[in-house]
Amino acid sequence: MPPDDTYPQGLIMTGSNDKTILAYTPGSAEPVFKLTGHQENVCALASGKFGFLLSGSWDKTARVWLNQKCVMVLEGHEMAVWAVGIISGQGIMLTGSADKCIKAWKAGKCIQTYKGHTDCVRGLGVVSESEFLSCSNDASIRRWAVTSGDCLNVYFGHTNYVYSLSILPNGQDFITGGEDRTLRVWRDGECAQTIYHPCESVWAVCALPNGDIASGASDGIIRIFTQASERVASQDVLETFEAALASAPVASQPLGDIKTEDLPGPESLQKPGKKDGQTTMINTGGSVDVYQWDAAQARWIKIGNVVGSSGSTQRSSGKTLHEGKEYDYVFTVDIQEGAPPLKLPFNITEEPWMAAQKFLDKHQLPQAYLEQVANFIIENTKGVTLGMGSALAHSDPFTGGDRYVPGKDDPMDGSTGGSDPFTGSGRYVPDGQIQAIKGNSHFPVKSFIFFDNISPSEQILGKLREFNKCVGPDLIIPEKSLDSLIPLIEGNTNREGVKILDKLISWPQEYVFPALDILRISIKNAELNRLFCERPGFTDLLCSHADPGSPAACRMLVMRTFTNLFRHEEGMKLIVQHIDSVLQAAISCRDLTTKNGQVAVATLLLNFCVKLAPVDDLDAKAKCLQAAGELLALSENGKEGPAAKGLDPEASYRLLIGLGTLIDGDDGCKALAHSIDLPAAIAQCQTSEVGKLTECAKLLSQALTS
Repeated sequence: MPPDDTYPQGLIMTGSNDKTILAYTPGSAEPVFKLTGHQENVCALASGKFGFLLSGSWDKTARVWLNQKCVMVLEGHEMAVWAVGIISGQGIMLTGSADKCIKAWKAGKCIQTYKGHTDCVRGLGVVSESEFLSCSNDASIRRWAVTSGDCLNVYFGHTNYVYSLSILPNGQDFITGGEDRTLRVWRDGECAQTIYHPCESVWAVCALPNGDIASGASDGIIRIFTQASERVASQDVLETFEAALASAPVASQPLGDIKTEDLPGPESLQKPGKKDGQTTMINTGGSVDVYQWDAAQARWIKIGNVVGSSGSTQRSSGKTLHEGKEYDYVFTVDIQEGAPPLKLPFNITEEPWMAAQKFLDKHQLPQAYLEQVANFIIENTKGVTLGMGSALAHSDPFTGGDRYVPGKDDPMDGSTGGSDPFTGSGRYVPDGQIQAIKGNSHFPVKSFIFFDNISPSEQILGKLREFNKCVGPDLIIPEKSLDSLIPLIEGNTNREGVKILDKLISWPQEYVFPALDILRISIKNAELNRLFCERPGFTDLLCSHADPGSPAACRMLVMRTFTNLFRHEEGMKLIVQHIDSVLQAAISCRDLTTKNGQVAVATLLLNFCVKLAPVDDLDAKAKCLQAAGELLALSENGKEGPAAKGLDPEASYRLLIGLGTLIDGDDGCKALAHSIDLPAAIAQCQTSEVGKLTECAKLLSQALTS
C-alpha cells in the first residue's frame, strides 16, 4: 500500500488461508492491524489510489477495504475469486474467478462480465484505463477492452497453467509464470524470452520499476533477472543456477514416447536453435538430456534430465526397467552428501506415501525421511494423477495426447496433491465436489457431483466437422450452422443451436460422441436442461447410445450426461422417473475399462444415492443397492467381474460412499444390503492399497453391522 500520513513508509498487506488480511510496516515482523470478514482463504490482493484495498477469496466474494473497514462486498461469482485488479482512474474493480469469468465492478455493482477463458482465471494485470490482461489454467493470456468487454488478443506459449502475470514498465509488454517451469517475457504480442526454472512451478512474477523481473517458485526461492550488465549476478551464482537447471528432473510422459536410440547426439547442439525457448532432447549415451535455446546468449542451455532414462532401460511400453520390473518412473535420489545416490522406482498406480515407506524399508533409512521422500515423488510427478491410473501424454493437440478426447480431464479424479495451494491437496474445491459431513470423513454425502470440464470449442467443433463429412446425406448439417453450438458450449441458450444439437444427438453411434459432449456441457444451463428433458424419448435415446455395441467414449459421455441432469429440478425428476432404464444402462457399462468410463458410471450411482437418501422410497433405494452391488461384486457366472479384475479405485470409492449415504441411519437399506450380499463385495475393497478406499470400506462394513 502507498504511503500516507499514518504510515509514511507504506504498508505490506498479506492474505492467508486463515481468512484474514494482515498489515505490516516495512522492516517489522509484527502486524500493525488485521482485517477480518472473509469466510474462506484470502488468495488475492490489489491496492488502488486513496488507500483502497481489494481482496479476493475462496468464499466467492471480493471485498473493498478503506481505513481498515470493509466498505463493499462484491458478490456474483459462482466459484473462488482468485485474481483481483483495480483501474483507479475509473474507479473500476476487476475480479477473476475459478468460474472462468472476469467481472468489472463500479460502486459495488457488476457493470461487465468478460467470458472467453475455458478454465479458471488465475491472474489479472491492468495495462491502462481502457485495457487489462488475464491469465488462466487454459494456458492462455488474454487482452481485454474494459468498456466493450471484447477480447482483443489471445497469447499462447505456455504449455500448462499460467498462474501469474505482471505488466512491464513500458505499460504494454508483460511477463507470465506458470506450471510449465517457465517465466516468459512477452513483447509486441510475442513470447520474446523463455526462462526455465529448476522446479515444477513458477507461482508468482513481478515486473520491477527498474526493468528487472522477479519470480517466486515452488522450490521456495525468489530469483531476480536483469538486462542491466552492472546488476548481473556473480559467476558463482550463475553457475549454481545453470547447474540446478541441468539436474532438474523432467518427466518423460509429458514429452511423449521416447526412443532413446532415435534421438540426436550432442553434436546436434552445434546448430543454432530456430527461436528463443526452443527445446530439444539429446541422447548422451543411455540418458536423455533436455536443452533450451537461449537466443540472447546464442547457445543451448541444459534444463533437465528426462526422469527414468539415466541408469535404467527404457522399454517399448514407455516404462523403465529396474531390477527386473517395469516402472513409470525410476528416480535418482541423493539422500546424504557423499553417499552414492539411490534408485527410487515408482508406478503411478501406487500411493506416494506407501512407495516412500517401501523405499525407506529397503534401504534401512530413518523414518524421519518419510515425508521428504513422499513429497519428492509428488513434486516430480505433478500433472499426473497418482494412485489411480495412467499418465496423460502431451504432444500434438490434434492427433497426440492433447487432442480433443471427451472427458480426458476429470477435475474430480481424486488425484493426490502436494503442497501447492492451487493444485494440491489443499487446493480450492468448488461446490459440487464430494463433501462428506457428520460421522466420518467419507459419508454420508450431501452434494451432487457433476462433470463440468470443457474442451476448447474449436476442438469439439473440429471433430464434428470431420464427422459431418462421414454421415449420410440426410444427416449432414450445414457448415455454418455448427457455429450456433458455440453458445451452448459456453453455457448460454441459443434456439438455432438447440435445434442443431437435437439433430446431432441422433447421429449414428460411431459419430455421435462430440454431440453428446456438447449435450453434457449445455445441460448445466437450466433452460437447456429443461428443453432437452421435454424432448420425447430423450432418456431412451441416451440409453441406446450406452448399449454394449456403442464406442466406449459414447457410453462414458451418456453416463456423464445422466449425471449432470441432477443439476436442475427438471433433469432430476426425469432421471428418477426413468430410474429402471437408466440404472440398467449403467450396469451395462460395467465392462468399460477406462478410468473415466468407470468413474462416470460410479458417479451416476452416487448422485442417485444422494438424491434418494432423504426420500422414503425403499423400492428405488433397493435398485441402487443392487446396481452398486453388481458393479462391485463378482459377476453372475462366477467369473471375476470388473471390480475383482481392477475396477478403478476412485470408481470403487464413489460406489462405497454412495452406499454409505443410502444406508446411513436407514435400517431398511441395511437389511436390503445384507440380502444381496453387499458386505462380501465391500470386504474386497478393504485390501486395497489406496488408503481412502480401505478406510471407507472398513467404515461401511462397520455401519452395516451396527
